[in-house]
Amino acid sequence: MAVYKRTYKTYSGPRTVPWSRFLILTRYSYSRLFQSKFIVLFLSACLFYPVGCLGFIYFSHNQELLALLSLGSAKFPAVDGRFFYTFCKIQGTLAYLLVALVGPGLISPDLANGAFPLYFSRPFSRTEYVAGKMALLVFLLSLITWVPGLVLYSVQGGLEGWDWTRDNLWLGGAIFFGLLLWIVILSLIALACSAWVKWKIAAGALVLAIFFAGAGFGAAVNNVLRTQYGGLISLNKIIYTIWGGLFRYDLGAELSLGQAWFVLALTCAICVWLLAKRIRPIEVIK
Repeated sequence: MAVYKRTYKTYSGPRTVPWSRFLILTRYSYSRLFQSKFIVLFLSACLFYPVGCLGFIYFSHNQELLALLSLGSAKFPAVDGRFFYTFCKIQGTLAYLLVALVGPGLISPDLANGAFPLYFSRPFSRTEYVAGKMALLVFLLSLITWVPGLVLYSVQGGLEGWDWTRDNLWLGGAIFFGLLLWIVILSLIALACSAWVKWKIAAGALVLAIFFAGAGFGAAVNNVLRTQYGGLISLNKIIYTIWGGLFRYDLGAELSLGQAWFVLALTCAICVWLLAKRIRPIEVIK
């Protein structure tokens, strides 16, 4: 439109509330994601184990059914810290497989198509951009991790009674905090890989390599050098050590809690630094 005609007008329609502006990216990413039938099927498969755990909790408290099956005197595993630690390990593994599928496609298309100037020419900060992309991963991973975990805890508390719930409040906090911590780590790693690798398939392979190759290399270091510090390279061992502390379950871990927390904080700092270096409104090509 020619400027001299002066027929243009400023936008006078409704505006998005500034604090929720980052959710625009989440909403559109969510709508594109669930067009994939494979993702929907994988999410459904991730709920099989929680449903099985729910059935076990109900079955172990149904005395009439146990008597009918002549299992009244059978001793079932206790629903305690060890039970929920195992739950976290299984659902945590499924969570990073899901991240490897979903995460690489969040930033790499914007980077490959030069979309950053379009985003940041609007009242939209880099922090809001990362938060919008990360919110999708947090939502998806929550559906298969701490949400069913707290459902299992609530059902167990309802069947056992108030005394059990009161004495095991720490267990509910461990489920929520431990799995939320894992979600944040996975999301930051996936976004950092997506920001630095433009090819989505390669970014997904890099996410898997960080965990599988890290665990293998750490084990090789331990065997060759006769040390235990190779576990510092394995994020799996790091998070297992932290979960063991939260659930008061002695793993005989090679690492101390202090070492595990330090490596986890360092990993988060590196991922944030990589995102800050890569996500810019302009790109200088030499």
